[in-house]
Amino acid sequence: MYEQDTIAAIATPPGEGGVAIVRVSGIDAERIAQRVFSRSRGKNGKLRSHMLYHGSIRDPQTENVVDEVLLTIMRQPRSYTGEDVIEVHCHGGAFLSRQILGLILAQGARQAEAGEFTKRAFLNGKLDLAQAEAVLDLIRARTAKGAELALNQASGSLSKHVGELREELLDILVQVEAAIDFPDEEIELLQRPKLVGKIVNLADKINAISATYEWGRLFREGAKVCISGRPNVGKSSLLNALLGEQRVIVTPIPGTTRDVIEESMNLDGLPVVIWDTAGIRETGDQVEQLGVELSHQYLEKADAVIVVLDGSQQFDVEDLAVLRSVGGKKRLVVINKNDLPKAFSVDQFKCQDGEAEVVLVSAKTGDGIDSLKTALRNLLINFQAETEVAVTNVRHRSELMRSAESLEQGAISLGSGLPPELAAVNLNEAREALEEIIGIVNNDDILERIFKNFCVGK
Repeated sequence: MYEQDTIAAIATPPGEGGVAIVRVSGIDAERIAQRVFSRSRGKNGKLRSHMLYHGSIRDPQTENVVDEVLLTIMRQPRSYTGEDVIEVHCHGGAFLSRQILGLILAQGARQAEAGEFTKRAFLNGKLDLAQAEAVLDLIRARTAKGAELALNQASGSLSKHVGELREELLDILVQVEAAIDFPDEEIELLQRPKLVGKIVNLADKINAISATYEWGRLFREGAKVCISGRPNVGKSSLLNALLGEQRVIVTPIPGTTRDVIEESMNLDGLPVVIWDTAGIRETGDQVEQLGVELSHQYLEKADAVIVVLDGSQQFDVEDLAVLRSVGGKKRLVVINKNDLPKAFSVDQFKCQDGEAEVVLVSAKTGDGIDSLKTALRNLLINFQAETEVAVTNVRHRSELMRSAESLEQGAISLGSGLPPELAAVNLNEAREALEEIIGIVNNDDILERIFKNFCVGK
């Protein structure tokens, strides 16, 4: 467990605002509230749980009023952490909230560590580990879809699914261990081919949910898209058109963009970080060479690439070189300057890259930009249907893959006629991997890595 002390922290972001919240949790939370809080109009008596009370925070040493506040107490176990929790709602502002926190710490509370409130909620059984991690995802969500996925996990959808997989695994494990404990008995259920089929079927289910990771990751972390092409094809103009504002300087001079310009956008619920890079070409200009090298670095990191061609000029060797440099990536080809007379046709281009989807646009007029956004979103999520449960956390995917691999090894052992003890080892490894996801198996190193990513006060 953990030390049964009392922790406190400011739960709202730093800076000025209408309201700031100071949160206290632990065995001394109510005693500390009684020391620093005075109800308005001289009222006294025991505070009722889950009620807001108007009053003031006073320094118990000087009796000076620090601020007019609202205070609520949430007694255990009906609180976020499962402990007694006090929240002080004071006027927003860094000075006032820090002053109130200082008074609370002076009464015996300890400054909370990052994520310690949520960690206590987990240790007290208010959340399992997957739900606790989803709280952080919910805080960091950048789109409505990302928030929806995080909220589903925080409410226990992934945990429920993993729990059902674990129960199915336990049923199989019981049969295997029965054969180990009673080797001389004929156990009807332990017919190896039938049991191997059950194990393989369970591994397939686990692999299916694990396969949702790339889709879920994009909504959780955002997709990285690189705009690439030779100089002066309209990459910066295209970025401006996608953003709907003049974010990047545009000139007719080739090589204007020397550094990488990074912007964020929302593609129908999918968060996207989009990079406008320097034009790729052979050049003797040392500064431009650095920009080209940087472009190649960002191409490597991108989840997808938009290759921009100038439709008003002939397709040339520099365009071909750009296409070859992104050959292994998800890519869209955008033929820009569609408002000008065309110098080559889409069919001519298809001979060079028959795999990539081609979109005709005019960054100048905005024609085709909506079609480009739709095509880009479809490319990124790979037309994958939205699922009720999606994996968004790399730790969860890793444990699911470990579980499936152990199951597959167990199926091989049973199918090869090896002693059931060997299969039992594999099945128990698969069970432990599932239990790591929801926190049935407590691993202090894992907990430390997870909760240190939270903000203080959550």
